[in-house]
Amino acid sequence: MSDTHSHPHSHEQSRHRISNLQEYLGEFVYGGIDGCVTTFAVVAGSAGADLSVNVVLILGFANLLADGFSMSVGAYLSTQSDRDQYFKHERIEYQEIEEIPEMERQEVREIYQRKGFEGELLEQVVDVITADKDRWVDEMMKNELEMVLETKSPLAIGGITFLSFVLVGLIPMLAYLFDWGAEGNSRFMVACVLTSLGFALVGWLKAYINHTSRLRSVLETLFLGGSAAAVSYFVGDVLARIITG
Repeated sequence: MSDTHSHPHSHEQSRHRISNLQEYLGEFVYGGIDGCVTTFAVVAGSAGADLSVNVVLILGFANLLADGFSMSVGAYLSTQSDRDQYFKHERIEYQEIEEIPEMERQEVREIYQRKGFEGELLEQVVDVITADKDRWVDEMMKNELEMVLETKSPLAIGGITFLSFVLVGLIPMLAYLFDWGAEGNSRFMVACVLTSLGFALVGWLKAYINHTSRLRSVLETLFLGGSAAAVSYFVGDVLARIITG
C-alpha cells in the first residue's frame, strides 16, 4: 500500500526537478555558446600563430576561467539589478495606493478601457482588482510598468552560466590536453571536429528551448562559431608573420 501511494508523490517530485532544470537551461545554453566560441577563438588564433601546445593551453585556460568568471558575475549582477528595480517600483506602487488611491484606480480603469472593457463590466473589474492591495499592485506592475519579477535565483544563474561556460568551453581544449596522435595543424583539426560537435549540441539545446528548427539552430551556431574562429585564425597568422618578419 505504501509503495502504491508513494508513486504519485515521486512522479510529482521528478516533474518538479525537471521543470526547475528547464528554467535554467537557457542560461546553460547561452553560457555554453559563449564559452565554446571564445575558447575556440583563442585556440584558432594560437594555431594561426603556430604557437606551441603549452602556450595554447596556458592562453586557453586563462581565457576560459577569467572570461567564464566575468560572464557569470555579469549574469548575476544583471539579474540582481532587475530584481532590485522590480522591488523598488513595487514599493512605490504600494505607497501610491495608500496616498493617491483614486488616481491609481483611474489608472486601472484606463488600462482595461484600452482592452475594450466599458460600462458596468469595467467598473466591476476595477472594483475586483482594487479590493486587494497585492492584486492591485501586481496589476500595476504588469500592465502599467510592464515589469515581471524574475523568479530565478541570481546566484544560481551566475553559477550555471560559469559552469556551462567552462564545461562547453573546455571542448576545444581537449585536442591539446590529450595525445590524439596528431601534431600541429592536425591537432587543430581535431579541435575543429570536437568543437563542431560541441556547437551542434548547444545549437540543438537552443532549438529545444526556443521551440525552433533544430537543423537551423545547429547550422546557425556552427556558422557563428566558425566565423569567430576564422577571424581569430587569420589574425593570429597575420600577427605571427608581422612579428617574426
